[in-house]
This record gives sequence, C-alpha cells and structure tokens, in this order.
Amino acid sequence: MNPNKKRLRRTMMFLNAQKPGLIKDPYIYKPDSIMLDLEDAVAENQKDAARFSLYHALQTIDYRGCERVVRINGLDTPYWREDIRCAVAGGCDAIRIPKTESAQDVKVVEEEVEKAEKDFGRENGSVLIMAAIESARGVMRALDICEASERLFGIALSGGDYTKDLQTHITGTGVELMGARQNMVIAARAAGVQCFDTVYTDLDNMEGFRQDVETIHLMGFDGKSIINPRQIDIVHEIFTPSQKDIIFAEKVVREIDDKKAKGIGVFTVDGKMIDIAFYDGAKRTIELAKASGVYKGDL
Repeated sequence: MNPNKKRLRRTMMFLNAQKPGLIKDPYIYKPDSIMLDLEDAVAENQKDAARFSLYHALQTIDYRGCERVVRINGLDTPYWREDIRCAVAGGCDAIRIPKTESAQDVKVVEEEVEKAEKDFGRENGSVLIMAAIESARGVMRALDICEASERLFGIALSGGDYTKDLQTHITGTGVELMGARQNMVIAARAAGVQCFDTVYTDLDNMEGFRQDVETIHLMGFDGKSIINPRQIDIVHEIFTPSQKDIIFAEKVVREIDDKKAKGIGVFTVDGKMIDIAFYDGAKRTIELAKASGVYKGDL
C-alpha cells in the first residue's frame, strides 16, 4: 500500500492551476495538501493553458512536503483523460474526481491513472485517488465509492453542488449538510479511508468558520477543504491534539498495557473509568500528535 494513503490531511487548499501567482509558493502557508484545480476555477477555453501551467509547476516547484492533488474535469467532459495524463506526467501525488456518483467512476479513473503511470515511468500505485461527492446519489453510494479502489485515500463533500441537488442552499448553520456529512463519515470509517468536509466561503466570518470546523471535528472528519490561507491556522488548531489530550492518551495507553498484563480489565485514569475499548482512540491521538509535530513523549 502507498505509505501516503494515511498521511496527515487537516487542510486541503484549493488553487487555480492556471494562475502562476497562486501556485508558485503556497507551501509557505503550510497547508497539509494543496488542490490544484483544473475544473471549476478554469474557463472552458483555458483548459489547455491550465494544463500547461500545472505540468510546469509540478515539474519545477519544490512544494516542500506539501501534498499535491489535482482536481480533474468531470467524467462527462472531453477533458478528464488529458487532465490525468498531464497531472501524472508532471508528478502529482493524487487525483481528485469531481461529481463522483458510483464505484464505477472511481474504477474508470483508476484505469486511466494506471495507464499514465506506465506511459510516464511512474511507479505503479504511486498516484492516489480521492472522490468528491456532490449529489444525493453520490451520498447514498458513499460506501461503494469508498471501497472501489485500493488507491482511494478518501472522500470529500462538495457542499455547493450537493445543496443544489438537494433543492436547498448553504445557510451557514450546517443543518442542510448534516445528513450528508454524517453518512459520508460513517462510510469512510467503515471502509477505512479518510473523509473531508466542504469549503466555508464566508471569509469575513471567521467565528462562523471556527464553529463550522469544531462541528466537523466532533463529527469525525479528518480535515477540511479551504479556499484561503487565513483559514489554515484555525483548522490545524482544532484538528491537532492539545497537550492535555496527549497526556491523557499517554496515561491510557500505559495503564492499559500495564493492567492487561496483570489481567485487570477495568480501571480509572484521572477519575474516568477506562477499559480496553479506549486503547485504539488513545493510540490514534498519539499518532495524530506525532504527525502534527507536537508530540514530545516516548510512546
């Protein structure tokens, strides 16, 4: 399995692949991933120019460890195959499929990615896939989509198109997204892949943004798509374990390891009743702290 499949992805920042000023140095803001967009951000008559810009950016810019995901055009357009070839040839890390509605959509893209890897001398399996879910049909088929390919590292909600399909609109409360969000998280967890939330477009309402991020963190998401560097710090703060969380997780892991060896199944840590069911969650907290660069312990 590609070791990057489980990498840290708290933030995935959208950038217009056609604009050199945007894609030349986004790593300075330290998002975990960048989304180089060939789809909605690029006008119909500028697709070739955007691919040219994308290829040379991927070939020449050192993104300093920032994951490079390319959003291709929809499978109902004449552009997506050439988008994949350009992105894979350039050296991208992953392809994002827009408007995914079935496992077959993922399989079709997987086949083209494999061909491109072979044609351009990339290692087989080196390019990952993620699927954007933007419709009611896609939400209902989320588990099938998550299980469609070993290359697929995660799914992402696209709230604008989804709410149009639902015949409502983005309200800022999150009510209209709640069903899709929970269904997608459940599907992702069942399949063992990651799940990412939609963008928050009101850049003047940072308090509303913080509340939105806190909500999706509590729901179980792995991270959030973003559209502006100002949003990065808030997402990283909320999705990075606090020192209090880390210390408690360490105590849980050490106590369970100790008590398990002594045949003790239930005990207390800091006044809370703990059993073996808490072990995996505590280990995940520590692994996330390590990946976020804030762990100072020795577990």
